[in-house]
Amino acid sequence: MSDVRSERSAHPWLLRPAIVYLIVLTQTPVLLTLYYSLTNWNFLRPDRPARFIGLQNYLDFILARDTGRIMLNTVVFSVAVVVLSLVIGMCLALLLSREFRGRNLARTLIITPFLIMPTVSAVMWKNMLFNPAFGLISSTLAALGGPRIDWINQHAMGSLVVIVTWEWTPFMMLILLSGLQSLQKEHLEAAQIDGAGPLATFRSIIVPHLGRYIEIGVLLETLFVLNIFGEIFTTTTGGPANYTTTLTFNIYLEAFKRWNVGRASAYAVIAVIFANIITLLFLRILRRQGGNGEVA
Repeated sequence: MSDVRSERSAHPWLLRPAIVYLIVLTQTPVLLTLYYSLTNWNFLRPDRPARFIGLQNYLDFILARDTGRIMLNTVVFSVAVVVLSLVIGMCLALLLSREFRGRNLARTLIITPFLIMPTVSAVMWKNMLFNPAFGLISSTLAALGGPRIDWINQHAMGSLVVIVTWEWTPFMMLILLSGLQSLQKEHLEAAQIDGAGPLATFRSIIVPHLGRYIEIGVLLETLFVLNIFGEIFTTTTGGPANYTTTLTFNIYLEAFKRWNVGRASAYAVIAVIFANIITLLFLRILRRQGGNGEVA
């Protein structure tokens, strides 16, 4: 008995080195970013040491004339991708939850876009599908007598939304499909016996059952989409002008185009705060729904 107690008492001491290592590994970059955000460190001026300037970098972001456009781009891009992937993912999950020949092959093919690297997906869409000269979409429209459209330049934000939605729809579908597989078939059969149609069954049984799965999928995908960079860099590089520049891509522009480390660090802190605000608002909505008993 004494050996068991000694082992239990030793466990915290064995965990402390790992905890200290994780704290140092994760919090040191955060502290350095906070420090650099309060300086004017710029790689273009190596002869000038970094000088403490307080909150000037944050004020520069707030007062910049393109800040409103960047924040609007971030919100529109994130909301559009999450909503579209949720709707399409729901339709695919409902389809793949049914028994039919070749269902396993269909699942594998639909999951494939999520397994492709983001830059590879962006290059494929940009050159093979959206290219106005030899892209599949423009070639098909031209064969039908329509115009050849330069999708990336004329519809930059829409093109980005399509690319990222294509990538992240399988992620949402997998979460919803796992929820549908946990749904008892007896509930659906009872609804059919009561005379409920497909729409009523979906609204009164399937959606309440998938409430938690929808919340988890939307929350996780929102956090991931807010950090999208590779697709923007590969297709539009934030253009035309700044109409596809998001908060994450603007950090890259400040750090590796303008070489302003201090301002880029401040923008990174703002991006973290912005993501946390969205997450807290979303969690508050979830708790309110759970308190009202609207989510099963």
